[in-house]
Parts: sequence; C-alpha cells; structure tokens
Amino acid sequence: MHILVTGANGYIGRHVVDKLLTLDNVKVTAIDFCIDSIHEKADGLALDIFNKNIDVYRETGEPDACFHLAWKDGFIHNSEAHMEYLSSHYLFCKKMLDSGLKHLAVMGTMHEAGYHEGAIDENTPCNPISQYGVAKDALRRSLLILLNNTKYKDVVFQWLRAYYIYGDDKRNNSIFAKIVAAEEAGQEYFPFTTGKNKYDFIEVDELAEQLAACITQKEVNGIINCCSGDAISLAEKVESFIKEHAYKIKLKYGAFPDRLYDSPEVWGDNAKIRKIMGNRNK
Repeated sequence: MHILVTGANGYIGRHVVDKLLTLDNVKVTAIDFCIDSIHEKADGLALDIFNKNIDVYRETGEPDACFHLAWKDGFIHNSEAHMEYLSSHYLFCKKMLDSGLKHLAVMGTMHEAGYHEGAIDENTPCNPISQYGVAKDALRRSLLILLNNTKYKDVVFQWLRAYYIYGDDKRNNSIFAKIVAAEEAGQEYFPFTTGKNKYDFIEVDELAEQLAACITQKEVNGIINCCSGDAISLAEKVESFIKEHAYKIKLKYGAFPDRLYDSPEVWGDNAKIRKIMGNRNK
C-alpha cells in the first residue's frame, strides 16, 4: 500500500510516518515544505501542495491513500491562518480526488464540537468556538458535500478526530511543552488554572499508532475518534507529568482563570478505534 502523508515534518506527522514504516508492505511518500526530520526510509519530497500548477497525485506516483495532516498553527486556536488557508485545503483534497485518489483521510479535532459536556461521537452536533475549530468543521462539512457527488461514490473517506495530545513535548506548543521550558529555566512555580476541567489525553506515539491503523484499513470509515476514551482532570494529568519526569517545579493554582470556552468534562467515544485496533491485533 502506497500512502502519501502531507504535513509529514510536523509534530504529529513525524510520528505517523514512523509508525507506517514499521508496517509490512507499506510505502510512504512524505511531503512538507521542509523534510529535514522525516525518516530516511520514507520518500521525502519538499513540495507546496497548494501550488495549483502541481498535480500532487501524479507527482507522488498515484498513491493508494492520502493522509492530509498539513495544517498551519494547529496549537494557536485563533490564528488567522486557519481561515486564510481553508479554501486551499479544500481545493487540494478535491484536486487529489479528481486526479484519481480513492482513499482520503484528513486530520480532524475535537475542537470542531465546541463547548460540550460528555462523550463526543460521530453524531455529536458541532458548534465550534475558535477559528481552528471553525475551519476544521467547515473543511469536513465541505468535503462531505463534495463526496455526495456520484463521481466520488467509490472513495473511502475518513475524518480522524484527535483530542488532547502530549508527548515529544519540545516539539509542540501545549501546556506540557511550557512546563518543560519553565523547568529548564529554573522556575519554582508554574502559573496554572484551577485544573478542574477533565479532558481526553493521548500520548502522541499512541495517537500515531491509531492513525496509522485507521488509514491502512477500509472497513471502518467516516468520523473516527482517535483518543483514549477517558476523561482525566488537567491538574491530575499535569501533576502526573511533573512527577513522571522528576521535575522540581510546582503548580500555582488559580493564577489564571479557566477559559470560558473549555468544556468542564469531555472525552471521545472510542468505539470505532477500538474496533480498528482489535481487528489489527487479531
């Protein structure tokens, strides 16, 4: 199976490429603006996928599947880049399908749902309240409208929705990365919220394994929550992170107010990903 991965040099992309390369009979073409950190066993290609003069599908050898991970400023929820590039993401996916692609997977996010309490499944109504969530939600909806066209009736479509990611922390922009930086700077205290909100956390390496499992099968499709299926308080997770790394830094609770748009308790319904991983391990 020949799989094209866009955004392959990014935080999640590197891990996905590495996981795919451990699988038998999988060839990986990895695309990004810069490919300096992509695994040497992948066919790395520095390419602007939004260049309208490039037929990415044929340029990359007509892959069996494309995992569209590329996204600018994913950790900056109200960056103007989300809306600036929205149409480019849609047109890239459409052009890949029009060129002959039969299997498209796109990275989604739980932030599409917006403020929500409880489990998020594939039927949960979405009301995003950040530019990041709005753009991702719009892309998903637009692609579903496109795929209603009978010319795409044979296309396998997967929307892989991630939750709160940690691990490989110096490469991301999460609270865990900020704690690592504060510890290395010798700070005694880290300004924190109340930490009471509960989220579905997943380590990036485990997430990458789930994502790789999704795109290398065609039985389970549509919206797939790639997550743990459990909700843990932010305080508990961060305290555990500090202890695990034997850091000296302490949390200063209440230094910042909780964000009004954060859900008090939210997690992903992981029924689909459990089925995929179960089938893979048979």
